[in-house]
Amino acid sequence: MNNQKRDSGMPALQIMQNAIATRDKRFDGQFVYGVVTTGIYCRPSCSSRQAKPQNVRFFANPAEAKAAGLRPCKRCRPDAEHNRSTGRIRAIAEYIDKHADEPLSLTTLARQAHWSPAHLQRTFKAVLGISPKAYHDAARLRLLKGSLKAGKSVLESIDGAGFQSTSRVYARGTRNLGMTPSAYRAGGAGETITYAFRDTQLGPLLMAAANRGVCFAQFGTGEAALVAQLKTEFPRATVVPSSNSDSRELDDWMQAFEKHIAGRAPRPDLPLDLRGTAFQIRVWRFLLGVPEGDVMSYSEVASGIGTPKAIRAAASACAANRIAVLVPCHRVLRADGGLGGYRWGVERKRLLIDAERRRGTA
Repeated sequence: MNNQKRDSGMPALQIMQNAIATRDKRFDGQFVYGVVTTGIYCRPSCSSRQAKPQNVRFFANPAEAKAAGLRPCKRCRPDAEHNRSTGRIRAIAEYIDKHADEPLSLTTLARQAHWSPAHLQRTFKAVLGISPKAYHDAARLRLLKGSLKAGKSVLESIDGAGFQSTSRVYARGTRNLGMTPSAYRAGGAGETITYAFRDTQLGPLLMAAANRGVCFAQFGTGEAALVAQLKTEFPRATVVPSSNSDSRELDDWMQAFEKHIAGRAPRPDLPLDLRGTAFQIRVWRFLLGVPEGDVMSYSEVASGIGTPKAIRAAASACAANRIAVLVPCHRVLRADGGLGGYRWGVERKRLLIDAERRRGTA
């Protein structure tokens, strides 16, 4: 009996066992199986001699099998089949993006893929980590956000994104946008955002704060470029430079920040005004709990917020972070231990991690 923990996007255990027993080609691309006695993994339809059930292990994809120390079968070439399935799923994702404003049932998408609805559902989730419906919802949300940013009315934006009713959008407004559509469209309207600029050891830095705390802290090429970026992020807010008399608190925060990135103090515990989608805010809040000197992978971040499949979404949330260092996305590395990307440059990421590790061992 195979007692390994299965991936939730894979077929049921009995179905997989039957598929390899009958060499069912319909399941090629949905999973692979490995044989521990030979160290080889195959596609379900492989014509190789069948192994004893107790020696068989099931994996969602070739990458998982390789991570377990297995090598691909030269007869059935499971990697090639998986690549074909992945390519088909990418094509379906592109189709959803192009038709995001239309109603797209699982049956409609399955016809596009020339698969059964159940096969598409399992394979889509195995490749992209989310269901076709969740991907469609995200694509409609991007349309909605783009229209709101462009200044279109809330009703016009909701209709253009293909949502069937305003109540559905407002009911999940906080979950999807991190705020209601009207608030998202406001772009900081009615707010005054104060900023301070410094040349730091890691380069030009601009920090800005609204009533609730720091809402922007970014490195750039110079003050003018950073102020322009701040105004792009908050196009309807009043943006003003700080002064010692009116904004002493912000200047104190900037000094504490400078001491930290110079390696002379731990990360300051400043009030933060996190603005983004609900998913992004979950990622950022999770990162705030990562101890200084520690690092983790994007998959660990996804698991830490309860969505282990959303690895790419977690990486995108890190890339969308507009509060450098204070929200420590620099502590997230690739699964192989490589630095990966960083919104403000990989060299800054390396310097930040090295400085934090030195403080941890001092």
